[in-house]
Amino acid sequence: MERLSGLDASFLYLETRSQLMHIIGLIELDPETVQGGYSFAKMRDELERRIGALPTFRRKVRDSILNLDHPVWVEDRNFDIERHVHRVAVPAPGGQQELADFCAHIAGVPLDRSKPLWEMWVIEGLADGKIAVLLRMHHAGVDGVTASDLLAQLCTLTPEPPELDEVSLSHTAGDSSLIGLAADGALQIARRPLSFARLLPKTAQVPFEWVSRALRGEAMPAPFRAPRTPFNKSITPHRSIAYTQVSLTDLKRIKDHFGVKLNDVVLSVCAGALRNYLDDRGELPEQPLVAMVPVSVHGDNDDDLVTQGTNKVTGMFTKLATDVADPVERITTIGEQVRKSKDHHGSMDSNLLRGWAQFIPPATMGLAMKLYSSNELAEHHPPVFNLVISNVPGPDFPLFYLGAKIDAMYPLGPVFHGSGVNITVFSQNGQLNIGAIACKEHVPDPWPLVRAFEHEVKSLLEACDP
Repeated sequence: MERLSGLDASFLYLETRSQLMHIIGLIELDPETVQGGYSFAKMRDELERRIGALPTFRRKVRDSILNLDHPVWVEDRNFDIERHVHRVAVPAPGGQQELADFCAHIAGVPLDRSKPLWEMWVIEGLADGKIAVLLRMHHAGVDGVTASDLLAQLCTLTPEPPELDEVSLSHTAGDSSLIGLAADGALQIARRPLSFARLLPKTAQVPFEWVSRALRGEAMPAPFRAPRTPFNKSITPHRSIAYTQVSLTDLKRIKDHFGVKLNDVVLSVCAGALRNYLDDRGELPEQPLVAMVPVSVHGDNDDDLVTQGTNKVTGMFTKLATDVADPVERITTIGEQVRKSKDHHGSMDSNLLRGWAQFIPPATMGLAMKLYSSNELAEHHPPVFNLVISNVPGPDFPLFYLGAKIDAMYPLGPVFHGSGVNITVFSQNGQLNIGAIACKEHVPDPWPLVRAFEHEVKSLLEACDP
């Protein structure tokens, strides 16, 4: 068995019927590249063969009232691929709108916790003759980096299926008796006073450092200081989705011209799109929007008192300069804002969030989230931040997913009460794939927002011309 870290488990506790904690990859595939021709059965069987060497796809959550700590992952001894892989055809004419509408429907349905927390939908009937795959996994089991790594293990550089070694096929997620689960949980609880003693002095420094940086004008935005927008309120289970691709070559040209980082360009494009979207509706606040940008801490030194888990991520707040009309001034302003936020965030111990998450009480956290959701409390305090913007790097070369060439791979993250829009980007094979997901009641039609991304890239490219 493997115990979930407090941060992993928090995504289970945060989940309500309206706040769903899964992440999605929408993959567009060329079926003509499949050796011997595409069929749903062939794709499903190849997936089943490969996940024989990937225990992550066969593990499920196990818990007990006797367990004092967070749940554990165990092997699903009754694993059945047909409970996870589904086939569907979108309605005619099978365009982007029909595909996005179907994905939005699935995004609003909870994953079944009695089995491994993932599923795959093979989507046919697309107008261009392609097929799409919607792969959905719970955030308790993956973060952006691990999801990308898992997906890579289902991909190859050529259409040929890979050989699987016997060692990989022998790996399992393990098992646990109720007594073993309870005993290990009690041991983890016994270590918490030492963890608390380590965390407290590190945490005590944070507010003093924040104030000091704020006085020098070098701090990232503080929580609960973001302006309110139409998507900063309680959410429903209903989702809306839109997506697009832009050229990485174009973005790198913008980066080089303005002397900023590629992530600064991404944030600037997002900021311009959000500004245009809100301004067109007369809903643009005077203050700049604040984004929460997830930051991977994979590879950082781990605290030996923190359960390792899967999610190794913290969050950085940064202003988006949506109060600046000129795209050239905006990208320069964002570059400076991101520098300050990175410096501030980098001064903090990367284990703080994961360390304190170990102390989350499961029953209390779950109940508190349900009360927060049912009473729509997100409307009664300033937004913590306006939205999540996540940038996940991928490989800059062609890939084949279960034998079919990938034409696009759009990432979609969760939305939260008080933050009903998520924009996630994934770079792959010379393209930046942009996925936008929102609470449908907040953003009924996200396509104008997505088209604004394309317009913003065009505006910045025009500014690069002599």
